[in-house]
Amino acid sequence: MRVIAGKARRLPLKTVPGMDTRPTTDRIKETLFNILQNDLYGIRFLDLFSGSGGIGIEALSRGASEVYFVENARAAVSCIKDNLAFTHLSESARLYPCDVMTALARLEGERPFQIIFMDPPYGQGLEQRVLEYMADNLPSYVDAGTLIIIEASLDTDFSYVESLGFSLQRVKEYKTNKHVFLRRSYEDSRLSGQF
Repeated sequence: MRVIAGKARRLPLKTVPGMDTRPTTDRIKETLFNILQNDLYGIRFLDLFSGSGGIGIEALSRGASEVYFVENARAAVSCIKDNLAFTHLSESARLYPCDVMTALARLEGERPFQIIFMDPPYGQGLEQRVLEYMADNLPSYVDAGTLIIIEASLDTDFSYVESLGFSLQRVKEYKTNKHVFLRRSYEDSRLSGQF
């Protein structure tokens, strides 16, 4: 695994040993960031279920002003710290070594993020729990311009997102998984007055 582009281009990144994390492959990461390339400069980026930190580090390398990493596994937290130090991107990073729901509670009241990325373990419904929590805690984390990207297995169901006030913008499918792109719905009354 490596940084694809930007300040830390071509630098190799450590990954967490074992099967507990699934680092996004360089090819899929490159496709994702080609989609996002015009939206990264100067933004606040939230990387949930960060694993070894490859997605958030790519965002920093490509111009994000700050990235918040949230990861619970001790080995992965160590890996993120090492990767940030090696790429010289630590100054623009904030690391929350705790579970995602605890981190979201701690982040309540923060300014909304422009991009939120999450890559939760497959088949546990964690993406739905996170979206429900975010929908119940507006305007923390999310405003009308926030793009939420979820990496999920191909069979993960997202038919519920509209009931939470999210709009499905795009789905990019790969051989084994997909990226789902969401925004807040314009019809969501909780966002009235923010346009």
